[in-house]
Amino acid sequence: MRILAVGDIHLGRTPSRLPPDMSARELGPSEAWRRTVAAALEEKVAAVLLAGDLVDRDEDFFEAYRALEGGVRTLAEAGIAVVGVAGNHDVEVLPRLARHIERFRLLGAGGKWESCRIASGGEAVTLWGWSFPRRRFASSPLADQRFERAPGLNLGLLHCDRDAGADSPYAPVGGQELQRAGLDAWLLGHIHRPDALSAESPVGYLGSLTGLDRGEPGPRGPWMIGIAEGRIAEVSHLPLAPLRWESLDVSLEGIGEAAEARERLLAGMVALDERVSSAPVAPRALGLSVTFTGRSALGGAAMEAIPEEDRDAIHGGTAGTRYFIHRIDADTRPEVDLEVLARRRDPVGLLAARLLRLELPEGDPERERLVGLARRRLAAQSGKPVWRALTPGAEDPDPVAWLRRAGFRALDRLLEQGSSPPEAR
Repeated sequence: MRILAVGDIHLGRTPSRLPPDMSARELGPSEAWRRTVAAALEEKVAAVLLAGDLVDRDEDFFEAYRALEGGVRTLAEAGIAVVGVAGNHDVEVLPRLARHIERFRLLGAGGKWESCRIASGGEAVTLWGWSFPRRRFASSPLADQRFERAPGLNLGLLHCDRDAGADSPYAPVGGQELQRAGLDAWLLGHIHRPDALSAESPVGYLGSLTGLDRGEPGPRGPWMIGIAEGRIAEVSHLPLAPLRWESLDVSLEGIGEAAEARERLLAGMVALDERVSSAPVAPRALGLSVTFTGRSALGGAAMEAIPEEDRDAIHGGTAGTRYFIHRIDADTRPEVDLEVLARRRDPVGLLAARLLRLELPEGDPERERLVGLARRRLAAQSGKPVWRALTPGAEDPDPVAWLRRAGFRALDRLLEQGSSPPEAR
C-alpha cells in the first residue's frame, strides 16, 4: 500500500521574482498540484493526504475550488481517497470548499481530533487529523489528547508549529509531545522547509509543495510513503515542483579578467543541471541566486559582466528547464592581505580592521561588539510590518556572514576606486 503526502500548497498564491515573460500560473501551486495528481495516478496510490494550508487566502476561493475540485474528482474516479486538515491560512475557506467538493474528507473540523481508516492491498492505516478552528490557536492540539490506537498502522496529520515555544499562535507542539502521542508517524504542515523524513524517522514537516520564493530553495514536492506488513517500509521525496530555487557559488580565484566569470558561471550551471535533469520530472524553471566567491579583486566587475538582459534566460537545460538569475552578489575577498590593509589610515584600513575583528574567536569583546550591533540593526529591520508576509519559520540571517559579505564587497569597491596608498598607522 502506498500513500502520497502533501505539505503546504497555498493555492492562489503566485511565485515572486519571476522574469516578466514567465507565467506565474504555469509555475505556481496549481501546476504543482496537477503534477501531484498525475503522480498519484501513475503510482496507483491508495490515498493523497493534505497537511493544511491548501489555500492561501479566503479571496482565493474560486481559484482553489477549480484546482482542488478537479484534482479530487480525478483521484476519486481512480479510487484514490483524498483526506486533509485545515491550517491557519485556510481555516475558513477549506471547510467551505469541503462542503462543495464531493469525496474530499476534511478531518478534525472545529479543532476536534477525528480519525478515518484507509485499506488497500491487504494493508490498513488509521489516520488521525486535527484542523485549525480559528486563524490563531495558541494551545497545543495534543494537550490532554489520548489516542485510542486502532489495529495496524496509525498516522497523525497535523498543521502545527513544532518546538517554536508556547507563545506561538499557530498550534505550538513540542517534539517530545509528538513522540509521546503513541502514533507511528506524524506528517506535519506549516513550516515550508521539508525535514529529512525516512522510514526510520517518519516524523516531521512535509514542506511546501513548490518553492514560492527564493526563501524556499531546493527540491520540493510530495512524499511517497510505502506500507508493508503493518509498518512503514519506504519514505521518499518526489521533486515534482514546476519551479525550483537554488543558490550557486562561483569561485573567481585565478581568473585574470571579469569576462572569465561568465565561463565559471556556465560551468556551475551545467553541473547543477546534471543533477536537476536526472529527476523523473524536471522543473520548468529554476531561479538562481549566484554568489561570486574566492580571493579576487574582480567581484564587482564580474557582476557587471552578466548583463541584466541575459539574466532572465541564462541557460536552457538538458531537460528543458529554463534557468534564470534573480540575484547576483559578490562575497569575494581581496587578493591583498587584510593585515596589510588594516595598517592604512583611510576607509580601506578601517574596514579591513573591522573585518579582521570578525575573524577573532567567539567571545572576544571587539568581535561581539560588532556582531551585537549588526543583530540590533537586523532586528530593527525584521520587525517592520512589511516583512510579516514572509514564510513562517524563515531563519534569521547570520550576522557574521552578513557583515563579512557586505564588508568584503565594500572593500572590493573601495579598492577598485583606487584609494590612497598604504600608510603606516
